[in-house]
Amino acid sequence: MSGAEAAGVALDRRGRARLIAALVAGQLGLHASMAGLRLAASLQALREGAGPWTVGLLLALFAAAPVVMSLHSGRMADRHGYHRPVRIAAALTLGGLLLALSACFVDGPAHLALLCAAAAASGTGANMGMLTIQRSAGLLARDGTERMRVFSWLGIAPSLANVLGPVAVGFMIDARGFAAGYALLLALPLASLLAARFVPALPPRSAAAGTGRRAWDLLALPGLRRLLVVNWLLSMCWDVHLFAVPVLGHERGFAAATVGLILGTFTLAVTGVRLLIPILAHRLREASVVVGAMLGTAAVFAAYPLAGSPWVMGLLAALLGIALGSVQPMVMSMLHHLTPDARHGEALALRSMAMHASGTLMPLLFGALGAAVGAAALFWAVGGAVGAGSWLARRLATPGSVAGAGSGHAGPPAA
Repeated sequence: MSGAEAAGVALDRRGRARLIAALVAGQLGLHASMAGLRLAASLQALREGAGPWTVGLLLALFAAAPVVMSLHSGRMADRHGYHRPVRIAAALTLGGLLLALSACFVDGPAHLALLCAAAAASGTGANMGMLTIQRSAGLLARDGTERMRVFSWLGIAPSLANVLGPVAVGFMIDARGFAAGYALLLALPLASLLAARFVPALPPRSAAAGTGRRAWDLLALPGLRRLLVVNWLLSMCWDVHLFAVPVLGHERGFAAATVGLILGTFTLAVTGVRLLIPILAHRLREASVVVGAMLGTAAVFAAYPLAGSPWVMGLLAALLGIALGSVQPMVMSMLHHLTPDARHGEALALRSMAMHASGTLMPLLFGALGAAVGAAALFWAVGGAVGAGSWLARRLATPGSVAGAGSGHAGPPAA
């Protein structure tokens, strides 16, 4: 029985499709506003004379703040369901945009301080909304096959958001300036609030469900630590690709537009495979897909430094996008299988903390290693690590990892 049905919400096929669309729209609005703010704030700081280190610190706050707040956000989602956390997430995102807007009218240290506060608020809001929406999406699914479908649809939102937010704010900045750009972005979290009206109100989880438990106790659940390690290895591959491809392109004398097209090909492949997974979900096994993705990523990373042509690098980027793009729906499905319904938010928070901590610290490590040994060695080292880590993914195969299997936990009625 799905979480929605356990809460007494019966949905036909059309109603379920509308609910999935509302969840996707909710995440799209919050994530696109953060992505747009991230671009606009960094450009504004640079135009005001900030150095690369200062801009790096500003960008790091978008990921660092969620590390601190993830567990609280996950528990709030477990305790209150969908609507209250999404409203708070939208309020934080709106507050961050208003802080950035106010920075347009001040000078000196206060200008940078406002942008840093905006980054922290927006990053926290987007992450809180993501955890809440992912939790609700997982509980919406009735079995393993539907979990993969739901998370595949939901996985399209970040890809679209990373295009919509930056492109929209970039055009507005060129036409009307930074203040107008921030004002435009204010519409996006409001759209998330509008989409929330189409998500049914579910009863909150019993207050006793999480009494006396620590989030770290979840790591004792069979398979969860292995899944989080696998997820971290694959997340690191995204960071390496975004860092090392521009370095390789620069070493080979490629134009900036060429490097951008290579990275764009990767994004298109990620989106394409997530559109395809719902069609093939009934034929897929989560653990098998993850193992294949890890081995495929290792092979692509081995070949990347040897590719001298932008066409070959573009082909490798597409193959990597297919491999890495297929992973998130599988990992999320297995995560929901491995944890009780009443604690999905906390489990998602642990995953989010690991990913945001990696996104904050790993680029610094990559920069140091890249300077010391070069981008090629970095590709080979990380590719070797993710290939060796595939044995962990093989051990994740359980009856619940087969498409069509139901949740392994009945749990109390979930919000």
